Amino acid sequence: MQKEALFYQKLDNNQVKCYLCAHNCTIKPSNFGICEVRKNIDGVLYTLVYAEAIASGIDPIEKKPLYHFLPGTYSYSIATIGCNFKCGFCQNWQISQLSKKQWQMNRESKFMPQDIVKEAKRNNCKSISYTYTEPTIFFEYAFDTAKLAKEAGLYNNFVTNGYMGKEALDLISPYLNAANIDLKSFRDNFYKKNCKSSLKPVLETIKYMKKLGIWIEITTLIIPGENDSEKELKDIADFIVSVDKDIPWHISRFHPDYNFQRYPPTPIATLKKAQEIGEKAGLHYIYLGNVSEETNTYCYKCGKMLVRRIYFYVKENNIKEGRCLYCHTEIRGRWC
Repeated sequence: MQKEALFYQKLDNNQVKCYLCAHNCTIKPSNFGICEVRKNIDGVLYTLVYAEAIASGIDPIEKKPLYHFLPGTYSYSIATIGCNFKCGFCQNWQISQLSKKQWQMNRESKFMPQDIVKEAKRNNCKSISYTYTEPTIFFEYAFDTAKLAKEAGLYNNFVTNGYMGKEALDLISPYLNAANIDLKSFRDNFYKKNCKSSLKPVLETIKYMKKLGIWIEITTLIIPGENDSEKELKDIADFIVSVDKDIPWHISRFHPDYNFQRYPPTPIATLKKAQEIGEKAGLHYIYLGNVSEETNTYCYKCGKMLVRRIYFYVKENNIKEGRCLYCHTEIRGRWC
């Protein structure tokens, strides 16, 4: 479904400049932005994926992953095609790297924002997750849905690469409750080589979301030989601490996929080393992802287990009114 886009400026010769994300694409007539779902049609920028969901479903909120946000609840997940990154290691490349140049919806009916909210409520979900692909590129769809969701008493969260423009964040912040942000590396050359983007806007988004009062958690997919040096892991941990030591850091295990088939899976020892580095830096909450072991939350003061998780499911929760049941230390997040 075609809809005029937000955050763009008309230029001479029917060109437009898009300000939705940090790429700030200048787009000639009949051309697309780097996301390949926003198109200049006769000097007007349009999003071409409004109400065109490529994936939807019900997930545990822990799958996003969000561990300090409504634990044990379900979230209605939604995505369109497209992304403003070109990561060779993408786990959802089959839909994130699709382009409106080649792909069209097969069904005539559209999945409108009110339909998403209705389905979330019908399935007893507490929140809506804009996930699987990059929610920034279907911003208009997500924004309209998030407004209706808030009116219906639902929460909203983004699973994002953090490349959103400041104006877009300002607009959606009253409706956006939480975000898991990928901090893929702490090296600009990694972002340029592997994602066709840059590091600085991601760091700025993390700090700005924190300032806006959005609950944030950070995920780093550790790829052997690419971003797994102790120096880089320490730089990531130190940065997160500089923003807030209560931000959960999800250290995720890489599995070969897409254009990174020649890379081996991340050794568990590397994940453990990253966890140790994070603890030494002062982070209160560190979780290992894509592993078979339990990923529990412990009180950083008394050490007692507070939330027990097996895979994506909460089996025990000893946080009461946002505090440790045993020593009453505040545990940051949004708890049921």
